[in-house]
Amino acid sequence: MRVLMVEDEVRPAETVARGLTAEGFVVDIVHDGAEGLALAETGDFDVIVLDIMLPSMHGYEVCRRLRAAGVWTPVLMLTAKDGEYDRADALDLGADDYLTKPFSFVVLVARLRAPVRRGAPERPTVLTVGDLALDPAAHHVRRADVAIDLTPREFGLLHFLMRHPGEVVSKLQILQSVWDANYEGDENVVEVYVGYLRRKVDLPFERQSIQTVRGAGYRLAADGPRS
Repeated sequence: MRVLMVEDEVRPAETVARGLTAEGFVVDIVHDGAEGLALAETGDFDVIVLDIMLPSMHGYEVCRRLRAAGVWTPVLMLTAKDGEYDRADALDLGADDYLTKPFSFVVLVARLRAPVRRGAPERPTVLTVGDLALDPAAHHVRRADVAIDLTPREFGLLHFLMRHPGEVVSKLQILQSVWDANYEGDENVVEVYVGYLRRKVDLPFERQSIQTVRGAGYRLAADGPRS
């Protein structure tokens, strides 16, 4: 399994690379965003470990350009920031996963193997479910060619649902992905935001695409019945 590590801190990168090599990975290291982009665009890697704070080009831009170029190699982003919007930005721009520094080496290895096992099928830049379209990079949402204005949290919730079309997702899954993995507040906040979202993406269009599955969670249907 070949890994491209784009990390500007030389000594930590070399330490991680030695550990990954001992685990059977083949690791290439670069310390610059532009150089990392050039190598990643070759598509010769199974997974990319991408730091956000890089010289010449930050990790967000590297990831955005890769996805815009149609390169869907799994990307695991590393960040020293622990803010929910930093992680949301990484996912919105096409990253598959993220880790906050400092991180466990055992967890890193598991996170690297997971997307490779799933494979990296080509994904469209714009997500579509029925006549609902979401552009993660531009932060635009449209239904039936009508623009919909969402708050950042509403956008994150819809983005999560659209990444799992037709699947039932629990409140816990939503909280961990859209709020924070360590969120300890009332899980009923999910119901509140689902209500907000329905009033914007369903009710004006006489749809019921965001469905409640009693006792299990929520599901986004491509062709929900008209209300």
